[in-house]
Amino acid sequence: MADGLQQVKNWILERHPERQDIAPDLDLIENRLIDSLSFVEFVFLLEQESGVSIQMETLEVDAIRTLGAIETHFFAKTGAEAVQA
Repeated sequence: MADGLQQVKNWILERHPERQDIAPDLDLIENRLIDSLSFVEFVFLLEQESGVSIQMETLEVDAIRTLGAIETHFFAKTGAEAVQA
């Protein structure tokens, strides 16, 4: 797992001490690991860790629904192009 993605995972786990791990395909929103109160902070963290500028008005929720999707959209070598497309 890339360092940035691990930091994102750690951020989520810090807020949910009842969890030991997060599966790559677990729906973070449906399982309330990211809620409306933490959403903006989470997006800011993604920007910091990935180096990708995220436009809130064009952000596709599916791009941040799972750790697997986050890895694909923000941490894969072509992730920057995918997010801006």
